[in-house]
Amino acid sequence: MNSFWPGRRVLVTGHTGFKGGWLVLLLHRLGARVSGYALPAEERSLYRQAGIAELLEAEWLEDLRDESALRRALLDGRPEVVIHLAARALVRESYDQPVETFDTNILGSARLLQALRFSASTKACVMVTSDKVYENHEWPHPYRESDSLGGRDPYSASKAAMELVVAAMRQSFFSAGNVTGIATARAGNVIGGGDWAKDRLLPDIAESLANDEPMLLRHPEAVRPWQHVLEPLTGYLRLARCLIERPGEFREAWNFGPWMQQRISVGEVLSRSRHYWDGVELRVQRVDDAGKVEHQELNLDISKSVTRLGWRPRLDFDEALAWTLGWYRRYYREDGTGSAPRAHCLEQIEDYLAMEESER
Repeated sequence: MNSFWPGRRVLVTGHTGFKGGWLVLLLHRLGARVSGYALPAEERSLYRQAGIAELLEAEWLEDLRDESALRRALLDGRPEVVIHLAARALVRESYDQPVETFDTNILGSARLLQALRFSASTKACVMVTSDKVYENHEWPHPYRESDSLGGRDPYSASKAAMELVVAAMRQSFFSAGNVTGIATARAGNVIGGGDWAKDRLLPDIAESLANDEPMLLRHPEAVRPWQHVLEPLTGYLRLARCLIERPGEFREAWNFGPWMQQRISVGEVLSRSRHYWDGVELRVQRVDDAGKVEHQELNLDISKSVTRLGWRPRLDFDEALAWTLGWYRRYYREDGTGSAPRAHCLEQIEDYLAMEESER
C-alpha cells in the first residue's frame, strides 16, 4: 500500500465525519495529496480534535446536493481518486428526517456521479454505501454481494437505492473506454476513537465509563459485524488501487467486514467492554426504542474481497475493542486537550500498517 499513494491526489467526501477524518489521516500518512468536500464539522468531532483541516491541500465546505460546487471541487482539486463517504449515516436519525436522508444519500450521490462525468482527472471512485443495503431476512448466514437489495427503514432503503443509482449511472456513462472506474463498498459496523455521533454504542459505553453514569441500551440481542475503522478504510484504498491498475475488472459491489467468527451481539460487546476501563463499573439502563426498528441479525460474506482484492481484516474483535476504548480512555483522561486525539490515531495507524508490512 505504501508505494502506491505518495503524491496521488485524492478527494474525500465526508471528510469532516468520523470515518472521513480517519481516512484523511491514513492517506496523509501514506503520502497522498488529500482534499475534502463536506458540510462543516460538528463542534465535537474528530475533524476538530485531530486538526484534520491542517492536513488538506484544499477543502470545500459545501452540500453534497450542490452539483455546481461538486464540479468546482473536481475541477480545482483534480483528484485521481474519489472516496465518497458523505451521507446521512444514522439509522435512528433517518426515522426523524426521512426525506433529508433520501435526498442526500440518493440524489446527492447521483449529483456526484453526474459531476464525475466531466472530471478528466478522476480514474477511480469508491462509493461507500452500507452493510444494511441487503434485503434482511434475519438469517444467520452472511450476505453476499449478489444477494437482493432492500431496506425497511429510511437509511437502509436510501443506501440500497444508492446502489441502484450507481449501477445505472455506471452502465450508462462509465462502462466504455478509458473512463472513471466506479465501485460500491459495503462495510459492517465500524468502531474506533473519535466517533461522537448520537446513539453509537462504543462512544456511549466510553462516556458512561468516563462519567460513571448509566448507559442507555436499546437492542442487546442485535448481532453486528463489528470492525475497527482502519479495516474498511484500507479496503476502500485497496479497491481504488485495483480500479486504477486494472480498469474494468472491479467495477462492482464489495463487502468489507470481519471474519464470520467475529459476529458479536451488543450485549456481548457490553460484557467485554468492562475489562478495558479499570476501576469503573459499567451500568446499563434498558430503554424502549419507540418503534424505530433495527434488524437483529446482520453479517457479511467478505470472501470476494479477500480472494479478488487481496484485502483481509487483521484485528479480531477484542483487539478492535481495545484500540477503540483505549483511544477514548486516553481522550477522557487528558480532558480532550493538546495533540492527543491526532497522536493516538496516528499511533494506531502506524501499528496497523506495521501489521500489514509484517505479513508481506
